[in-house]
Amino acid sequence: MSRRRTTFAKLQRDRDKQARQRAKQERRAERADAREQDDDARETEVDQAAVLAQLADLHAAFDDGKIGFDDFEARREELTSKLRVD
Repeated sequence: MSRRRTTFAKLQRDRDKQARQRAKQERRAERADAREQDDDARETEVDQAAVLAQLADLHAAFDDGKIGFDDFEARREELTSKLRVD
């Protein structure tokens, strides 16, 4: 007895199932990318007034001699990198 061959309808169902799986994976990947972009945007949206206030406090602490020059420079670079320039 010979083995029965797979019917065209079964092959088509399998192909359709694989296509749906690929589409689902693509949708998930797109949502993950969008979520990452939103997270990145939120991280970059730092309150500019707060950063400027921190810079002013930093300058005041340096002027009063509470922190050294190296600490001042490092912290100043960190804060200025958070500032948004339009």
